[in-house]
Amino acid sequence: MNRRQFILTASAAALATPAFAAAKKETLNIFCWSEYIPQSVIDQFAKANNVKVNVENYASNEEMMAKLQAGSSKYDLIQPSEYIIEEMVKDGKLETIDLANIPNFKNLDPKFTKMPHDPENKYSVTWMAGNVGICVNKAKVKDPIKTYADVFQDKFKKRIVVLDDNREMVSWALASLGIGINDITKENLEKAKGVLAKWLPLVKLYDSDSPKTALLNGDCDLGIIWNGEGAKILQEMKKSKKRKLDFEYVLPTEGAHMFIDSLAVPKGAKNKAVAEKFINYILEPKVSVAVYDEFPYTLANAEGCKLLKPDQLANNASFPVGDPKLDTFKMISPDMAGAIDKVVTDLKNK
Repeated sequence: MNRRQFILTASAAALATPAFAAAKKETLNIFCWSEYIPQSVIDQFAKANNVKVNVENYASNEEMMAKLQAGSSKYDLIQPSEYIIEEMVKDGKLETIDLANIPNFKNLDPKFTKMPHDPENKYSVTWMAGNVGICVNKAKVKDPIKTYADVFQDKFKKRIVVLDDNREMVSWALASLGIGINDITKENLEKAKGVLAKWLPLVKLYDSDSPKTALLNGDCDLGIIWNGEGAKILQEMKKSKKRKLDFEYVLPTEGAHMFIDSLAVPKGAKNKAVAEKFINYILEPKVSVAVYDEFPYTLANAEGCKLLKPDQLANNASFPVGDPKLDTFKMISPDMAGAIDKVVTDLKNK
């Protein structure tokens, strides 16, 4: 064997060693809600585990589903909400999760485990909980705002920002009529359509990504928004010294949607083991607090909650007080989902 052959053979042997294999970067492709995973958390996980993390964002469950249904199979981890998990499990579109690889699962608050959409936690692990409520700039709006109908008044025309989410909007109309948010029939959808036909022309802005921005900069005075956005507004109100801010976050008396967003692995994911490693990492109490610090939804990690400061726990947008009427979305048929989209889209385009 000449010197060149020896060097090549030795190099090949080195590449095959466990040390080299360990040094090779793994990949994790995440498809998640916008403004939901801090970049610092991603960076720390990537560095600690020698993983390259790629992140893409969506603004609604329906957008996420559309991309998956179009044939995209490159994602290893997604963040579906409760009714979408129910649908994906039914259609066989999620991998089972091995909880043996997620010992930090024990840190979750038990009330956010074994939920109706995944009673055995076979397919999902709760990321965050939250709700959809009303945020009011009290410096501009002097009326008491307690219900959806209070928001959608003619005098507030073009002063309102709402989530750009068709099912959410229909749920508000149903709730205002005393109809359950999951009681979606053709007849009830027609009733909701009549309400939304009056409400939607009053809206100035549809924004599911960052509705707090329009409220804080004064473009809008009322909003129906994610509770994490409301919590950020309340935080800003407390720390603002340059200008006096006066906002309140209210859960409508008719009832509101409580969402449960979870981490799940789509069927056919190429990096399932890395996805489970990330889920376990997120459930570290300190890491869960780092997520809450940047995106203050309802923290589902009981051990993490013990690390929060008193003023964080007192934020009523993050942690509702009293006994509010909250309900999760249930799975509906594709036909009804399509009907909802058509009703709302048609009204918005008028």
